[in-house]
Amino acid sequence: MITITQAQLIRGSKTLLDETSLTIYPGHKVGLVGANGTGKSSLLALILGHLSLDKGEINVPSGWQIATVAQETPALDVSAIEYVIDGDREYRQLEQALHQAQLDDDGNAIALLHGKIDAIGGYAIHSRAASLLAGLGFSEAEQKNPVKSFSGGWRMRLNLAQALLCRSELLLLDEPTNHLDLDTMYWLEGWIKSYQGTLVLISHDRDFIDAIVDEIVHVEQQKLNYYKGNYSAFERIRAERMAQQQVAYERQQKERSHMQSFVDRFRYKASKAKQAQSRLKALERMTDLLPSKADSPFYMEFRAPEALPNPLVTMEKVSVGYGDKAILNHVHLNLVPGARIGLLGRNGAGKSTLIKLLSEQLKPMSGLYETNPGLNIGYFAQHQIEFLRLDDSPLQHLTRLAPTHREQELRDFLGGYGFHGDMALSPVRPFSGGEKARLVLALLVWQRPNLLLLDEPTNHLDLEMRHSLTMALQSFEGAMIIVSHDRHLLRLSCSDYYLVDQGEVRSFDGDLDDYHQWLLDAAKSDNKSEVILDATPAQDKKLQKRLEAELRQKLSPHKKAQAKLEKAQQQHNERLSELENLLADTSLYDADNKAQLTEVLSERTQLTQALEESEMEWLELQEEIEAIEKQVNAELS
Repeated sequence: MITITQAQLIRGSKTLLDETSLTIYPGHKVGLVGANGTGKSSLLALILGHLSLDKGEINVPSGWQIATVAQETPALDVSAIEYVIDGDREYRQLEQALHQAQLDDDGNAIALLHGKIDAIGGYAIHSRAASLLAGLGFSEAEQKNPVKSFSGGWRMRLNLAQALLCRSELLLLDEPTNHLDLDTMYWLEGWIKSYQGTLVLISHDRDFIDAIVDEIVHVEQQKLNYYKGNYSAFERIRAERMAQQQVAYERQQKERSHMQSFVDRFRYKASKAKQAQSRLKALERMTDLLPSKADSPFYMEFRAPEALPNPLVTMEKVSVGYGDKAILNHVHLNLVPGARIGLLGRNGAGKSTLIKLLSEQLKPMSGLYETNPGLNIGYFAQHQIEFLRLDDSPLQHLTRLAPTHREQELRDFLGGYGFHGDMALSPVRPFSGGEKARLVLALLVWQRPNLLLLDEPTNHLDLEMRHSLTMALQSFEGAMIIVSHDRHLLRLSCSDYYLVDQGEVRSFDGDLDDYHQWLLDAAKSDNKSEVILDATPAQDKKLQKRLEAELRQKLSPHKKAQAKLEKAQQQHNERLSELENLLADTSLYDADNKAQLTEVLSERTQLTQALEESEMEWLELQEEIEAIEKQVNAELS
C-alpha cells in the first residue's frame, strides 16, 4: 500500500501540503479532487518519485509497476500501434534480446526468452494494443499511420493507450477524459472499472469520477482529507461538515470575543490580573477554526440577448460537407429561442460538421438554409483559444469588445471568471489551458449571443468552473447546441438530444443512459468488438485455470480478513474525526466538563493504538498474500 506520513511539500514560496497523512490500499480506486493549484498533480509526482517531500515520509511498494500518461508526444515516424506497444518496456527489452539471440543462434537463450515473452502475454500484445486503440477511436487504417500525422488531442489518446497497455499495479491518471468524445469516454470508463490494480484519478468530470472511484481524497487547506464513497457522497458529507464547521467557527469567535474583552478590561487590574492571564493563555491555546466558505471563485451569468427573433435558423433538406463530399444529408432543423439541444454521435459521424455549418464556417451544399437577420452567434471551440493575443491581458481583450465601458465595470465582469487584481492586467501567454478557456468563455458571454454553439466547452475547466457554466446555461434565454463528453453538463443543460449517425441528424428519443446502450448495440451490430487471441496451448490453459482457482481459494481468507480490518480502520478513523471535533469545542475545557474531557482523551488514545495495531496486522496479511501469489506465479511460469 501507499503511505504518506506527516508530509510537508513546498513548491517555491507556496506550501502545498503540511503535516498531513494518507494511506491508499492495494486494489482501491481513489479520486483526487481539489481546487486548481492545491497540489493534486504534485501528489502524483511525489508517488512517481519525481518530487521529494520537504518533511515526512512517502512509501510506495518497491515492486510495483506504475503506469501513467506521458504529457508530451514527439513527432515520430513510428506507427501508432507500435508506439503504443513501446509503452511495455519489458516486452520491448525481451523482444530485442530475442532478436540478438537469434542472430547469435543461441538456442538456449531463444527458448528461455520465448518463455519469458509468453509469461508476460507478449504474444497477444498486438491484439491488446489494437483493441485499446479501437476503443479510443482509432480505425484499423489509422493504427498504421505514423504518430506525427496525428493532432495534439489524438496524440494524447496514444499516450493514454500506452499507459493502459502497461501491466501495472498502480495506474495514475491526470485528466484522462480531456480530448475524448462521449462514446470514447464511455469505453474508457468501462476499461478502468475492470482494472484490477490500484488507481489514483484526477478528473474534473464528476459523472466519470462517480462511476469509477469508491474513495475521495480532497486536497484542501494543505491537508489530504479522506472521504469514503464517490464524488456525490463526498459533496454531501463535506456540505454537512462545512455547516457544522460554520457553527463551530461562529461559536469560537463569540468565545474569543468574550475572552478578549475580559482580558482587555482587566489584565492591568491587580484584583483581576490572574483571571485575565488565565484567559489570555486560553486564547493562545485555542486552535483556530476556519469559517466555511464556498469553493467556487467564479460567478458566471449570461447577459440577456439584445433580441430573440423566432426562428433563429431554418434548415430543410440541407446537405453539408467538404468539397464535393457530403457528410450530412437531408438535415431538417429549426432553432428557436429556448431550444436546448445536446448533439450525440460516434466520433467522425459529423457533429463538428453540423456545428461548423451553424457557425458559418461551412456553407450548405444544397437545401434551404436561412438565418434571421437578428442572429447573434456565440461559438466556443478549443481551437478558438489559439486566436487569443498572447501578449495582451484579459482586460485588453475585453476592452476591444467594449471600448466605451468603464474599466471598473470590465474588471468586475472579469472577476466573475477568476481574473482578479493583477491577473486581469497580466499577459495571457503564461496562462494555463483552463485559464485561457475561461477567458474565451468570458468574451463570448459579453457579446450577448442568442445562439450558443458549444463544442467541448469543459475541456481544461475545473469542477468549480464547470458548475458555474452549468448553472449559467440553465438560465440562458436563447437557443443552444452542445457537443460535450461531460454528462453532468448535458443532463442539466439539455432538454432534447439529436443523434448524428450515418449522414443523418435525427431526434434521439431517450436520455444519456439510452445513448450508452445504443452505442453498445451499434458496436455489436457492426462487429467491432475485438477478440484477443490467446496462444496458450489447451493443456497449459487447463493448468493455469486450476492454479488460478487454487490461488483464489488460498487468498480468500486473507482477503476477507483484510476487508474486515479495513472496515474497522474506517470506523476508527470516523470516530477519531468525531473526537477531534469534540476537542475543538472550547466548552469541553471548562472545569465542569473535566470528566468528559478525560474520557474523550482516553478514547482517542485507545483508538489510535487500535488503529496502529490493525494497520500492522493488515501489512502482515499483505505479506502473506504476496508470498502466496509469488509461489503460484512460479508454478505458472
